[in-house]
Amino acid sequence: MSTEDSQDGENRFRRSPTGPAVVPPRIPPRQLPPPPVQAPRRNWHLWSIALFLLLVSGVCIRAYRDLSQPDAWHYWKDQYVSPSLTSQVIDTLYLNGSSRGRRALFVSGTIGPAAASWFRTRLDQANLAPGDIVLLASPGGDLSQAVIMGEIIRSRSLATAVGSTDASGRIKPGYCASACVLAYAGGKTRYGVLGSALGVHRFVTTRPVDDPVAEAQRISGAVLGYMTKMGVSSSIVEAMSETRDIRWLSPKQALAMNLVTEQLAKP
Repeated sequence: MSTEDSQDGENRFRRSPTGPAVVPPRIPPRQLPPPPVQAPRRNWHLWSIALFLLLVSGVCIRAYRDLSQPDAWHYWKDQYVSPSLTSQVIDTLYLNGSSRGRRALFVSGTIGPAAASWFRTRLDQANLAPGDIVLLASPGGDLSQAVIMGEIIRSRSLATAVGSTDASGRIKPGYCASACVLAYAGGKTRYGVLGSALGVHRFVTTRPVDDPVAEAQRISGAVLGYMTKMGVSSSIVEAMSETRDIRWLSPKQALAMNLVTEQLAKP
């Protein structure tokens, strides 16, 4: 078809002899194929929530089982809520009136069911070197925790003393009784401060047991083994077994038992 014919055809639609101009028919646009139907995505958000809830429930169940055990709440409270011991780092502790001092960690209070873990953390923070001092002032407390504290002191080659300090770092007399004596015994060097007191007594269990006599013998044997390991005379166990009340050892007795290894002069 020529160009003229094409124009002619269009003119026929535009100029009709019997009526108004007519618009030529439009060619329909090319039809695009419909978009593919996407498969629904997996709802990872809901899966994440479900997994989180499962993990939380597992932790809660385990925590409930742990806290339902005897004395578990006391351990948790002593570890995280309100520790029964307090501590203070002493940059320079002066012993025996000497001008040469040592770094020390002053620990006071009752030895609770989580005392050993708490004590290890405080020692790490204090950054004591071998020969530095753990200064104790305690009425006693948990026997097994005191033994662990003593083991930690010995493993780090630290010294022990009983007392407190004034603002100038001079040592002042204090007392260490019952289980505290076991922690004190862990010192590689155990200083005896004039005026300070070491008190011992018979250890008994507070939990119900089938055979109290056998349990008492077991505790005595464990204490004897620990004290012997720390270089303390077995006579201290005899002194403990004599009374359930506190027996305060004289400086002479403590030296004779090798509980005190170096007696200090009056501060």
